[in-house]
Amino acid sequence: MTFLNFNKQNTAPAIAEAELEADQANALEEIALIGEDDTIQPSLRKALKREFTKDQAAQFAAILLILLTMIIFISAIFIKPAAFIDVHILEQYKAPFTDGHFLGTDNGGHDILQMVLVAARNSLTIAFFVTVAILVLGTIGGLVTGYFGGKFDGIFMRFIDFMTILPVMMIIIVLVTLIPRYNMWSLIIIISALGWFNTVRLIRARTLVEANRDYVSASKTSGTGDFKIIFREIFPNLSSLIIAESTLMFAGNVGLETSLSFLGFGLPAGTPSLGTLLNYATDPETMTDKPWVWVPAAVVIIVYTILIMIIGQALRRVADQRQALG
Repeated sequence: MTFLNFNKQNTAPAIAEAELEADQANALEEIALIGEDDTIQPSLRKALKREFTKDQAAQFAAILLILLTMIIFISAIFIKPAAFIDVHILEQYKAPFTDGHFLGTDNGGHDILQMVLVAARNSLTIAFFVTVAILVLGTIGGLVTGYFGGKFDGIFMRFIDFMTILPVMMIIIVLVTLIPRYNMWSLIIIISALGWFNTVRLIRARTLVEANRDYVSASKTSGTGDFKIIFREIFPNLSSLIIAESTLMFAGNVGLETSLSFLGFGLPAGTPSLGTLLNYATDPETMTDKPWVWVPAAVVIIVYTILIMIIGQALRRVADQRQALG
């Protein structure tokens, strides 16, 4: 009996040490697997890299979109305002490849290529700043209302519901006609002020899910402040969704600005826009006999829309995968 007790006392430490070593080995193996296997919860950068590597169409669309944007903005720098303001009667309606005009001229003798570059720059600039403003307002509103909830959330969301049913296009047109000193920044402010409501609903819905997760409860228990939890813990988990939403929103804002300019309520007179160039097609003679005046602007809009949609679908898949993995 004494021998058995002595044997147990000697073997117990050895068994405990062996179990500890085994646990450590398993922990190291799990850490290695997490580092190697991104399917557990990949970082946003790795998830984007993997998706664009797998989707060759999205990769090509992203490269082409960047190149086209660089060409437009760099070329527009060297175009003087006189090129699209001054009227040249003797140069009007020149056909493409005539007298040095690669894409021809319009009814004012303005070079269509230069007009398209400046118009695209203006339309893309407006769409970019509107998208940024809408994302900032919508993300902050959605995060705060979704996290705190309660009566504030109920009252605020009833206001959002009311604003979403209003005819935004008609309100923009009315405001444009009422503002005395109207310019590009006025248009950006008006569109942004009326366009962030749907983004609030989207971000709020996702924030409601994140606010009930264990990491938020643990942060609250440890005494972390509410705004630290919102912007340091919940917000990063919404980054993929926000990026995916921003691309599709950008395409929509390009279309909105183009529509307003086409109707005559976009940029001020004398400022080129893709919509103002498309407006030439309202003249039956110009539409049929002089297509070079409006077709280039239509091609730019179509190409940008297709490229952004392809990229947006890839980003949407990344956001869905990260949401499924939690």
